[in-house]
Amino acid sequence: MATETTEAAGACVDAGGSALGMPQLCADWMSNQVFWLVVTLVAIFFVMTRIALPRIGAVLAERSGTITNDLAAAEELKNKATEAEAAYEKALVDARAEAAKIVAEAKAEIQAELDVELQKADAEIAAKTAESEAAIAEIRDGAVKSVTAVAKDTAKALVASMGGTADAKTITAAVNARMKG
Repeated sequence: MATETTEAAGACVDAGGSALGMPQLCADWMSNQVFWLVVTLVAIFFVMTRIALPRIGAVLAERSGTITNDLAAAEELKNKATEAEAAYEKALVDARAEAAKIVAEAKAEIQAELDVELQKADAEIAAKTAESEAAIAEIRDGAVKSVTAVAKDTAKALVASMGGTADAKTITAAVNARMKG
């Protein structure tokens, strides 16, 4: 029986049943290895084409769709942001115009009140000035009368101290002449 095993195994196995060298490189077994290689590759090909590649393709298509949708959403959000910015700028311009209008109205109102108060103050000042001028004129007239009376009394006293006599008419004429310049 030992001889049968050797003959059946061929040139790749020794009499003890051990492989001679590397069994993968044995020419007698090459056809068997090529057959199983082809069977394995065909099985892998069918598994890849029927199961793995469609799943990968679906994932890639889904990913591409998601990216496209995200880009479209981003573009829409960008447009909305641009519109919001334009609305904000318009609102800002309107607010500034309204603020300028309010400031102008307030200035006009304050200026009108100021003009009224200035007119009142000018009227009061004019009235007080007129009163003061009347009082000054009265004081001046009183002072002139007082100076004239003092001058007459002084002239009478001087004439009397020098030993002369003067009548009131002469003294009045002399004081009036002197007062006129």
